[in-house]
Amino acid sequence: MDKIYYLASCDTCRKIIKSLPNSGRLAFHDIRQNPITEAELEEMYSLSGSYEALFSKKAQLYKSMDLKNKSLTEADFKKYLLEHYTFLSRPVFIIDDQIYIGNGQKNILEVIKALT
Repeated sequence: MDKIYYLASCDTCRKIIKSLPNSGRLAFHDIRQNPITEAELEEMYSLSGSYEALFSKKAQLYKSMDLKNKSLTEADFKKYLLEHYTFLSRPVFIIDDQIYIGNGQKNILEVIKALT
């Protein structure tokens, strides 16, 4: 089944979900209530090719931990993604073995196209 990893308390995620056609075919995964597992992260990694691609540099924790001034490796990105949900660039969709990361307009248009 196709999946969406999102944050239920995120206004942007809620707005995107409301705009989706055929959202009934998605398995919804609230990453705060049900943190992503290492196996789920590995699946995302295998589709995206990078932990950094899954990592949100807009997260408040990224700024407060001063991570922008550190040289992070793929292992670091993986560690932070597993430690705290806020580091996942969201929403993340997995549809027909394709991954769509983030809330950019182009990305969401591709998700809508994939769902129709």
